[in-house]
Amino acid sequence: MNLKLRLIVMNFLQFFVWGAWLITIGRYWFENQHWSGTSFGAIFSTMGISALFMPALMGVVADKWINAEKLYGTLHIGGAVMLALVPSAGNPHTLFWVMLVNMIFYMPTIALAITVAYNALKEDGKDVVRDYPPIRVWGTIGFIAALWTTSLLGLETSPGQFYIAATASALLGLYAFTLPACPPRLTRSANRSLLDVLGLTSFRLFKNRNMAVFFIFAMLLGAALQLTNAYGGTFLGEFSNNPAFKDALAVKYPAIIMSISQVSETLFILTIPFFLKRFGIKAVMTISMLAWFLRFGLFAYGDPGPGLWMIVLSCIVYGMAFDFFNISGSLFVEGQADPKIRASAQGLFMLMTNGIGAVLGSSISGWMIDRWYTNAQGVKDWHGIWTAFAIYALVMAIAFVPLFKHKHDPNATPVPTH
Repeated sequence: MNLKLRLIVMNFLQFFVWGAWLITIGRYWFENQHWSGTSFGAIFSTMGISALFMPALMGVVADKWINAEKLYGTLHIGGAVMLALVPSAGNPHTLFWVMLVNMIFYMPTIALAITVAYNALKEDGKDVVRDYPPIRVWGTIGFIAALWTTSLLGLETSPGQFYIAATASALLGLYAFTLPACPPRLTRSANRSLLDVLGLTSFRLFKNRNMAVFFIFAMLLGAALQLTNAYGGTFLGEFSNNPAFKDALAVKYPAIIMSISQVSETLFILTIPFFLKRFGIKAVMTISMLAWFLRFGLFAYGDPGPGLWMIVLSCIVYGMAFDFFNISGSLFVEGQADPKIRASAQGLFMLMTNGIGAVLGSSISGWMIDRWYTNAQGVKDWHGIWTAFAIYALVMAIAFVPLFKHKHDPNATPVPTH
């Protein structure tokens, strides 16, 4: 099988697993199980908690001891088992622990998938910046396919969504063992430093001022992503309480409306090689922050009726907001890190975005919404919530420009091909 096709299958299944339940678990929680909203935030925190340590830890394991593709496959098989157990969780407490273990298996696979793909492309003499985005776009297509599968089969409130995800995860786990070998690059040495022994070598990247600033803002952007994941579907769903909107398409099928965001991703991923080579990582990251500002601002003024165009435009803008920091960021890290710590460096990027950023985003936003934007009857002021998030993104963009001093050379190759 052609190398690019093999990597396309990997990326498609990687995000199919996530897309089968990520957007619809809220409806399963509230409409099927009828559990309270207080503990729902804890389910989303499992992603952040697991990303605090697992991507970096598994990156070290892949750099030092085990082929990345074998570790990747093993983790997906473990995740498949946990996803199949989700429907048997009879209370929120049990479901929290099942989902936490599932995310402990899943979160490091995102960085490992990048490591496996980058290594295979370089070994084949390909240009990662040019050739990876058209491959990665199939991950987003996989997410969309899973979202539509769950929705159109009527499984948005059903435990069936987790069986679909478990099946895909098991298939990917087995398939991973057929992928090109990605062996460890760090060798045993008598002169290893304490950082090497503890597997913390990638944290040396923080010694570079620009990399430290980059990782801090990547963390802040990770918080912005968590705001969308946690509240986007809930925002649309709550319009069902308004008689004027309860029969609107966006209220009946919020998952399909939200999938416009992933469709947009597929388009913007393909523009990354042009923007990175022409304008550099600083401009691309700044554009991402301004896109988040628009994303939240349009939500603040949109509704499922006359304001539906704002909701749709917000979903379109999401593609730029997400891709221009997530995909571009991983390419930038790949170009800046020593090849010997490639998996650890991608794990560190995941730690900052989906770990620390996600935990801070979910915890601080949850406290803020309860404290200032929820009345005594439990009704949320969504206009105020999204406006506050928009201001947060704008402040980020304004601060990033003078603080990140990376100079782009349009004639240089951002990521070496060998």
